[in-house]
Amino acid sequence: MISLSYTPMCALSPGECGTVSDITLGGAMRRRLQDIGLIPGTSVRCVGVSPLGDPRAYEIRGAVIALRNDDAEAVHITR
Repeated sequence: MISLSYTPMCALSPGECGTVSDITLGGAMRRRLQDIGLIPGTSVRCVGVSPLGDPRAYEIRGAVIALRNDDAEAVHITR
């Protein structure tokens, strides 16, 4: 049996990559994340962290998007 390890997207350090497995938010914020391309199977890469650590910038489908850690925490990835 294969055990997948889920990690919140906000745990990625600059240069690290992962694949979206699930979004645990509901409502309008879930829809917004899906609209920017965060759907299961999408590759994401952390490209930078602000000086205070929040927000972080992620490359998603060729675009760089900044997300607050609270929102990125609800996006589960596999490394």
